[in-house]
Amino acid sequence: MKNRFSFQPRYFLFWLLFFGVGRAFFLGYEHALTAQLPMSTLLATFGYGLRLDASAAAYVSMLPFLLFVGASLLPRLPIGRMVGIYSAVIGALLAFLMVADLELYRAWGFRLDDTPLQYLNSPGEMAASAGSAPVLLLLALLAALLVGGRWLYKKVVGPVAPLPAWFGRGRAVLASLLYAALLVVPLRGGTQQIPVNQSDVYFSRIPFANHAALNAPWNLMSALVLRAEEKPLAPFMPDSTARRLVAGLYPAAVGRPVPADSTASILQEPRPNVLFIILESFTGKLVGSVGGEKGVTPTLDSLARTGVLFNNIYAAGDRSQKGLVSLLSGYPNQPTTSIIKFPRKTENLPHLCRTLMAAGYHSGYYYGGELAFANMKSYLQTAGYEHLTERADFAASQQNSKWGAHDGVLFDRMLQDLRTQPQPFFVTAFTLSSHEPFDVPMKTKFPGTSETDLFRNSVYYTDYTLGQFLRAARQQPWYAHTLLVLVADHGHPLPGHSPNQSPYKFHIPLLLAGGALRPESRGQVITTIGSQTDVAATLLQQLGLPAAPYVWSRNLLASHPTPFAFYTFNNGFGAVSPVGAVTFDNVSRHTWERDVNVTDAQVQLGQAMEQVSLEDFARR
Repeated sequence: MKNRFSFQPRYFLFWLLFFGVGRAFFLGYEHALTAQLPMSTLLATFGYGLRLDASAAAYVSMLPFLLFVGASLLPRLPIGRMVGIYSAVIGALLAFLMVADLELYRAWGFRLDDTPLQYLNSPGEMAASAGSAPVLLLLALLAALLVGGRWLYKKVVGPVAPLPAWFGRGRAVLASLLYAALLVVPLRGGTQQIPVNQSDVYFSRIPFANHAALNAPWNLMSALVLRAEEKPLAPFMPDSTARRLVAGLYPAAVGRPVPADSTASILQEPRPNVLFIILESFTGKLVGSVGGEKGVTPTLDSLARTGVLFNNIYAAGDRSQKGLVSLLSGYPNQPTTSIIKFPRKTENLPHLCRTLMAAGYHSGYYYGGELAFANMKSYLQTAGYEHLTERADFAASQQNSKWGAHDGVLFDRMLQDLRTQPQPFFVTAFTLSSHEPFDVPMKTKFPGTSETDLFRNSVYYTDYTLGQFLRAARQQPWYAHTLLVLVADHGHPLPGHSPNQSPYKFHIPLLLAGGALRPESRGQVITTIGSQTDVAATLLQQLGLPAAPYVWSRNLLASHPTPFAFYTFNNGFGAVSPVGAVTFDNVSRHTWERDVNVTDAQVQLGQAMEQVSLEDFARR
């Protein structure tokens, strides 16, 4: 008989193996797609998938582990029978979910999530969708999984051994509690700062390989939790009215033709390199060239004098992951969630990397922190970047920030890599040193120890290291053929502690610079009010590439752009036009702040933008 105190580790191992068998079933069922994977990639789906498997196994094991604590105190508790019944019920449920996932993926192309629940109120449609499913085959696979699972349970777990007489109850309770406490590590995917999510198993540029690495039951529970956080918004107006209003700004978003408009080229070559640098928390309040404090960002302000500056741009949201999607996919933000949390949805978004690679560009992404943060890695992996550089790629001695490698280290790595980077390239870099806690490796520039002083110094540090990078880059051959895109991921309440909804918090810089600019274009200041989502279409128009998939993005360099910006904050939105700004609270259904010249039509346009964009989000 197996040792009683090895029961819990064996129980956890059983579920880990059970989920591995489930992945083998998935790969076998999708054999046509599996056959296209290199053997190394096929095996990697098991290796990378292990973290989500372990997380799911930990969730399933938690109740039996806690029951063991009770059984140590109450020897007569039928722990073996209780765990056996629980395991049989949970095992049958998980087996059913994994088998259902096989056919759902074949039909829909994504792993099991909460989508099937949307059909519960329309059983006829659900039955029609399942009509072509090979029911007998699926039942046979379910039976095989159940029988195989039972055999595996007997081999790996077996019966619960009695508590040895020499081992006291107190020690048994402590041992059981220790095992239960240790489950926290696999449950959150390790000891790292950020809990495990789908990004941690996205490892390949082949979508199917990433999908195979997912754990279907874990993916379902994650979707249910995310869905529970969503707060459906009651319509402000009839859908036809909302779509008519949105058509004035983003006609393609509502299926209307886009009016022809001319745009002047600011580039002196058709296919320059594109170095797209996203600046963490670079609020317009600290950038002198867009009306902020002087002296905090001398590098950006100097570039503004020789580049093309957009001084009326507003972030689409207030989180890094939201800014990332708005900039690279031209997609608006959601007030109570973020589309990046839903890999199935982000796979349907356009992406600058994908568009430029189709035009012959090579690509890379650089970030000093962990790309698993906020599910960013899954989004970037499906975009098709040829290589991703993140925290784990920097030596431990270089990770001198809470978040990872500071910006000076990041720029040094980029400078080294760009010497041999094939051209033309689309390289994206995301800074991090100006993120809380604002601890930067430099002598203090601005005196003071308040949070605002620390933030101001951190922004100065990033700007300073950017300047060092650009001075060295100008000496390299690739720089003369490169367009720089410099833009913030979002604004910041500091300095001044701007309210959460304030447009001052969302005002950010956008700057085009670099050796690829025409001499006559340098020094321009574009005053058109625009959004982060408009950067994608503006860039693609300059490169002469199609921007049609970016339906929520428009060309800010067009001859007759409509000056307007829409942004969202927690359960509300803001709308900015030349006459002023208005912010709206979705909970009270009333305006929060409203400049005196703002009309009811502007409020209604903001409502229409939110309503139609959320409908688009729900459909994806």
